[in-house]
Amino acid sequence: MVVEVRQYYLLPTNLIPNSPRPLLHYKNVLPKNPDAPHYDPGTVWDMFTKNEWKVHWIFRYSDTQLSHYHSKAHECMAVLSGTASIRFGVADTSPDMEENTYKSAWEEGGVLLKAEAGDVFIIPAGVAHKTHNTQPKADFALLSPGNGHGIEAEDPKKALSEIKLDGFTMMGAYNGGDWDFIATGGNFEKVWGVPKPKYDPVYGSEEIGLCKTWHGSNTEPKARL
Repeated sequence: MVVEVRQYYLLPTNLIPNSPRPLLHYKNVLPKNPDAPHYDPGTVWDMFTKNEWKVHWIFRYSDTQLSHYHSKAHECMAVLSGTASIRFGVADTSPDMEENTYKSAWEEGGVLLKAEAGDVFIIPAGVAHKTHNTQPKADFALLSPGNGHGIEAEDPKKALSEIKLDGFTMMGAYNGGDWDFIATGGNFEKVWGVPKPKYDPVYGSEEIGLCKTWHGSNTEPKARL
């Protein structure tokens, strides 16, 4: 099977650090039971956890959100159901959600990608992203147990497998730390220093995707005494 790895290098903007490492988009890579209507969150949880990416949440997305980035961790988003558009690499320039979603209130540049069930996005720390134009339409909701910063269940895999998926849903996993939500600004150099993960969330140590295209150390630099 030929693995389709799409790479996007996003340069810093006035408001967003982005990253020297590429945004990665894997098309239709999630394992699926042909008899099931959606991808099984428990199976995806297994894969990410085995590869040392910590699953924090499953969200059902509403029509739009504010563009933002994470400064302390790399993010992996797996599309479990539905379709959406995701704009990467640029900040919103107005708090008006109509203006920054459907008109022109965002920075020049970036890339607009279609997200479909079965896709995985690996987002380097610092890369802005904004999910919108979700189908089927639904209200925003946290579907996984907990507060969105980890799965709070005695048996996480079982708890996630029992979730009823509807609308556009994604699972989020992180490497390097907990996630924060930054719309603009920040310490760009510090963001770029988040260590490279040891494993790709989908392919582990294979020379595919992250392990092939992301450069740098996977250890924190030691402070000088």
